[in-house]
Amino acid sequence: MTYQNTLFLQSTWNRPIPNFSCGIQKNLVAIIGTLDSETSLQVTNILGLYRIPQVAYCFINDKTHLPFLYQMVPKEAYQFTGIVQLLLRFQWIWVGIVAMDDDKGIHFMQVLTSMFSQNGICTAFTERIPTMVSLFDIIYLMEYTGSMSLSLNMANVIVLSAHIQTAFALFGLMHLAKLGNRAVTAMNKVWILTAEWDFTSNTYQEGLDAQVFSGSLSFAIQSSELSEFQNFLHVLNPQDPKGDGFIRAFWEQAFSCSFPGSNTGEEDREICSGTEKLEDLPGTFFEMRMTVQSYSIYNAVHAIARALNAMYSLRHKHRADGERLHPLKWQLWQLHSFLKTISFNNSAGDEVAFNQNGELAAGFDIINWVTFPNQSFSRVKVGRMNPWAPSSKEVTFNEKVILWQSAFNQVLPLAVCNDNCQPGHSRKMKEGKPFCCYDCDPCPEGKVSDQKDMDDCFKCPEDQYPNKNRYICLPKVPQFLSYEEPLGIALALWALSLSLISVFVLGIFIRYRDTPIVRANNQDLTYSLLISLLLCFLCPLLFIGHPHTVTCYLRQTTFCIIFSIAVSCVLAKTITVALAFTITKPGSKIRKWVGKRLAISVVSSCSFIQVGMCTVWLSMAPPFPDLDTHSLAQEIVLECNEGTTIMFYLVLGYMGVMAMVNFVLAFLVRKLPDSFNEAKFITFSMLVFGSVWVSFIPTYLSTKGKYKVAVEIFSILASSTGMLVCIFFPKCHIIILRPELNHKEQLRKREF
Repeated sequence: MTYQNTLFLQSTWNRPIPNFSCGIQKNLVAIIGTLDSETSLQVTNILGLYRIPQVAYCFINDKTHLPFLYQMVPKEAYQFTGIVQLLLRFQWIWVGIVAMDDDKGIHFMQVLTSMFSQNGICTAFTERIPTMVSLFDIIYLMEYTGSMSLSLNMANVIVLSAHIQTAFALFGLMHLAKLGNRAVTAMNKVWILTAEWDFTSNTYQEGLDAQVFSGSLSFAIQSSELSEFQNFLHVLNPQDPKGDGFIRAFWEQAFSCSFPGSNTGEEDREICSGTEKLEDLPGTFFEMRMTVQSYSIYNAVHAIARALNAMYSLRHKHRADGERLHPLKWQLWQLHSFLKTISFNNSAGDEVAFNQNGELAAGFDIINWVTFPNQSFSRVKVGRMNPWAPSSKEVTFNEKVILWQSAFNQVLPLAVCNDNCQPGHSRKMKEGKPFCCYDCDPCPEGKVSDQKDMDDCFKCPEDQYPNKNRYICLPKVPQFLSYEEPLGIALALWALSLSLISVFVLGIFIRYRDTPIVRANNQDLTYSLLISLLLCFLCPLLFIGHPHTVTCYLRQTTFCIIFSIAVSCVLAKTITVALAFTITKPGSKIRKWVGKRLAISVVSSCSFIQVGMCTVWLSMAPPFPDLDTHSLAQEIVLECNEGTTIMFYLVLGYMGVMAMVNFVLAFLVRKLPDSFNEAKFITFSMLVFGSVWVSFIPTYLSTKGKYKVAVEIFSILASSTGMLVCIFFPKCHIIILRPELNHKEQLRKREF
């Protein structure tokens, strides 16, 4: 039937004779219409043979072989992009798709589903609704209702691609759902409607349940208001003999009346006066403002008219002198080239032009459907899709003016497969489910997530740590052993107290330097040992406080050198005791080594080795201030980095070797005569020294932060105290409390 009617239009005088022009009047120049893509394709297949252009209002997927078809709609890809961007702006990622059960609907689903996957949106379901054209289709639709209702329950947001036939099927489905107590299924949804729906909804509005689509968002061909259109409607007279012949039929249908002589088939109708007011009609039946449909028709008519004018002007300009140009002798196929390049601004100031594919070079408006209890509704323009905007910014809208379906209480509807994963959790995909469906797992120890629906938790920067709920990173507190905290104060007081005690002991030995007990144990070594112990007690003060370059440079090396001197002094005492009896034998060759020379040699050589190792240490990899952000979870340890742990343990090991040699020698000579009984006390002091430093190593390695420094300070003070107490306290006891024992005669009888 479509092909036959097209031939009637193309032929003249109502005689459908293909390929013949039977007159010079009423030749077809172009066709404006239709709304349906299938009909448009059938029409253009015939008209294309004669190069007659057609201006349609529908989307055509493939126009490769349709050069004479023009569309008063933008490129469909723009609408797909707009839908995706709109969903992303509202963070709707669990969306259903409903389309017609035909080639166009299948194409729509395939393209949109693919774009959803590429942009992180999951397709909750896809449903194809049959077109109702017969009673059989209605029966099939009733059987289809149950399946459709189950699908609608799966998502809050649904994209609908439909023309008027699909609309009828969908409304029938909603009515059946309502009868089956499933009204909530259909009502409490956000429908994303395509431009085709908005364009065709003007003609068929009576009797439809507008509440179903309350709060919906639709794409509409970009349009503007024309003030002249309002004036045109106000002065429209259906009884004007020169007016549009279709006006009378529309008037009779709109006002349920009949003009005299009309053949409406209804005898009881009132007579149309022609003075009825269009503005009195309900908005669901007729809108006084310029709709998208009216705006598109207006632009289509102007495009054809301007193309004809351009063609006529060009032919008139180039005609030969004296030759009379008859308009009806034009080659009508030439209109195509003029229409293809047409570009003008309409009375609203909007540019009207076609792209290279014959599609309208324009964007889309985003419309919010607001319905009222009396089934009337209003379309509110809330945004725009500009295809020439930067990527991901094509869609702009004012969210504050959008009115959602009443069930949502003006709260932005959610469209997710499951609840969002809150900060402090990460998403874990569910096996066998779309990627939008996931479980929420708490972040592991040491990691956080500061946003919703994060795929992975992440580690905080080195100077921060996760809070208890692991959704924010808190700054770590700097930590070091300071003089302002109880532990630092206690260790400092302990060090100073022992220093005073060592000074007191040194004073006693200096005051009683001429007594036998002081003279019997090598005064020079005794003074050197006491001074070394005094400095050892002061060394911990370098470990307390904020680490600086100088203190880091000095703390370990100073302690190691001073402690080596102290241990070497004790070793010199022990060697002196061991050799003392050897030189008493007649003819001994080592007599000349016993005395100050021996002590100086032992102390100098042992100390020189330690000084050499410390020099190598400082020259190769000296200690430096450092920040330890890994040892403690919530604190940054301000410490001195040893530079090289090898050298650190090497100098400690050297002191351990000297202490071991000292212990062995002292143990061997512990039962020498009474005047040389200092070896016994040296044995105990080295036993304390060894015990402290053997326990120091595992404790030091297992301790973190400022307590690591405290462990080393404790080891220094404990080992030094052991030497001070074991070696000097017995002598101080005799000097101060038992002076009667401080004589040569007693020295030979007792052990000190």
